Amino acid sequence: MDAVSIALIGDYDPQVTAHQAIPVALGLVAEHFGQTLQLEWLATDQIHADTPLQHFDGFWCVPASPYKSEAGALRAIRFAREQQRPFLGTCGGFQHAVLEYSRNVMGWADAEHGETSPESARALLTPLTCWLVEAVDGIHLRPGSLIANAYETSDIHEGYRCRYGVNPQFERELLSNRLQAVGHDCSGDLRAIELKGHPFFVATLFQPERAALKGQMPPLVRAFVEACRGPR
Repeated sequence: MDAVSIALIGDYDPQVTAHQAIPVALGLVAEHFGQTLQLEWLATDQIHADTPLQHFDGFWCVPASPYKSEAGALRAIRFAREQQRPFLGTCGGFQHAVLEYSRNVMGWADAEHGETSPESARALLTPLTCWLVEAVDGIHLRPGSLIANAYETSDIHEGYRCRYGVNPQFERELLSNRLQAVGHDCSGDLRAIELKGHPFFVATLFQPERAALKGQMPPLVRAFVEACRGPR
């Protein structure tokens, strides 16, 4: 059985809980499928226009932003979106998936992340009303969505370490076409998105990978790897 190659988009830091959890989560899934996974951390400041990405079966944009290179992260996300490669974004990966889509699909060239450009007229990601730092909360998933199918339920609880989410000022227009809201918290705030017409493009503000540190295989990570494996 051929190995599955997965790119981890982000700047590795052994002190970041999510970075500790991601290889564990992928290891649990690899064991579940009896599948060899080849993981490669792609530092964002090393992702350039000529960086080869074609050999990766899937892309996971990981937490812990701001990244060293916003442009590098967005370049890899755009490749996954345009080339129909399975993509998972968690926390900062969610934020940058939204940013990439807004610039390159919506045509909002002035879209910015409020963490790095708080004075922007189109700060697409802005501080959450209540910071979700080491918090666990309930999320309602849209039935029939990829993420709901992965969890096999419409109501879940997941952990966060997050301070920024989609600016409500732009949310309705942002979600008016292919980008779809598929997860909201108990207050109705956006927590998960999917891209219509893409085989697997899912992003969550929460960090499902954290479950792996308790020995639990995260359902969404399993679904992501299954998409990366393709038809067998």
